[in-house]
Amino acid sequence: MITGAAGVLGRAVAKAFAGERRVLIDLERTALEKAYGADSETQVLVPLDLLDGPATEVALAPLIAASSHLVLCNIAGGFVMGTDVHETADETWSRMFDLNLHTLTHATRAVVPKMIERGYGKVINIAAASATTGKAQMGAYAAAKSGVARLTEAMSLELRGRGINVNAVAPSIIDTQANRAAMPDADPTQWVSPTDLANVIRFLASDEAVAVHGAVVPVVGLS
Repeated sequence: MITGAAGVLGRAVAKAFAGERRVLIDLERTALEKAYGADSETQVLVPLDLLDGPATEVALAPLIAASSHLVLCNIAGGFVMGTDVHETADETWSRMFDLNLHTLTHATRAVVPKMIERGYGKVINIAAASATTGKAQMGAYAAAKSGVARLTEAMSLELRGRGINVNAVAPSIIDTQANRAAMPDADPTQWVSPTDLANVIRFLASDEAVAVHGAVVPVVGLS
């Protein structure tokens, strides 16, 4: 299960899981169809507002029941460059926590109980290298992504004895067209590519990473 599947990183992660049965989740079906085409035997498109917790549980329940080995990749998230903390509007705080934390907790609430029932599961979250310390004008984003890291650690301690691995990646700047447009004077060869980041996520979802619990793995390219 991949949330934020229509985004740049979501598409790279979906590609890394090519050949697996993928549940591809994003807000709008049109975006999912543009990225992936139609539903098929190996992929199910799920337009879903992850900020609606009860709707998330209802929408995912039959798909979870049909999956024997559950992997949840919480890719959905977002970034805004804010203002000084004392000037940051409530709307910015809410948006950063909604996009980066509440999407994660709602998807987790829907999926993890079935993982516990089966004694197997993998959860991979997206933290941020820039949120390991506070940054000026990034207080809301840093607080939200730091929260992702702490939730990853908490979930790992709660679930590691039940056959479930919970880990996160903490990328630096991801090489996307949007980031290139926003930072035209930067050198994108120093950034991390979506494909390279997706490969790390794929490893954390594999049984080769069975001994890895509660890690927040820096993935920083050449920067």
